[in-house]
Amino acid sequence: MLRKTILVTGADGQVGSELRELSLVHPDYAFHFVSRNDLDITNALAVNDYFVRHNIDTVFNCAAYTAVDKAESEPEQADAVNVWGAANLADACRRQHATLFHISTDFVFDGSKQTPYTESDATNPLGVYGKSKLEGERMALQRNPNTVVIRTSWVYSAFGHNFVKTMLRLGKEKPELKVVNDQIGSPTYAKDLAEAMLHMLGEMQSHHLGQVYHFSNDGAISWFDFASAILKHKHIATPVHPIPTSGFPTPAKRPANSVMDKSKIQREFTIRLKPWEESLKACLAKLP
Repeated sequence: MLRKTILVTGADGQVGSELRELSLVHPDYAFHFVSRNDLDITNALAVNDYFVRHNIDTVFNCAAYTAVDKAESEPEQADAVNVWGAANLADACRRQHATLFHISTDFVFDGSKQTPYTESDATNPLGVYGKSKLEGERMALQRNPNTVVIRTSWVYSAFGHNFVKTMLRLGKEKPELKVVNDQIGSPTYAKDLAEAMLHMLGEMQSHHLGQVYHFSNDGAISWFDFASAILKHKHIATPVHPIPTSGFPTPAKRPANSVMDKSKIQREFTIRLKPWEESLKACLAKLP
């Protein structure tokens, strides 16, 4: 039987890097890992050519413009990757009858809801980044019927730049830290997301296609809670003080509550959500 050929875009990012590590224990799949230098997903012709040459039948789209604040002054750049990159991949998938797993974000919501967001809740992004990711979702679903959208949140890993690594660095450099405590969400260890995507691929049925799913680690915390746990588990004694969002103004507004309901993905796939602190400990064990 022919092996599934999986294209992983954004291969140098957090989820892409975790998928590269996991590929070593999945010889049943033929992986193609591409970064921006290998394949510009904003170039439709280049994308189509790559699909034809490599006979791609599955795509894990981990490529994204994720600079939330910078996006406010660079909307064209955010749209190029998050909207038109997604559209180009979806178009190529449709021509090849390929399945597209497209990663999206909790930032499609405005954070005004008091309970966890379900996949069917109304979206209302607050900033350019969230708007571009929501439009990318729509493009992917409209242009390729064999698309699965996975919304995730607060992604971190041992790779790249992220909140966990920033807190570890600042905890060693600064006498004290101030972190907002009125933005609530759920951290996601990129390795857990990568494993979930491969698991979903293995269980994929026709009724899963064209669907949106929420995935993160289990539990809801504030950024202050997260920072405190990071330093505690690394035995860094630097004090962490809670502050309101108003005390840390940023160009882009963030949702106050971006906790997502993950019951759908657990119901339709045999996926166990790990508690956020369990996964944080696993990641910290990899970091100095």
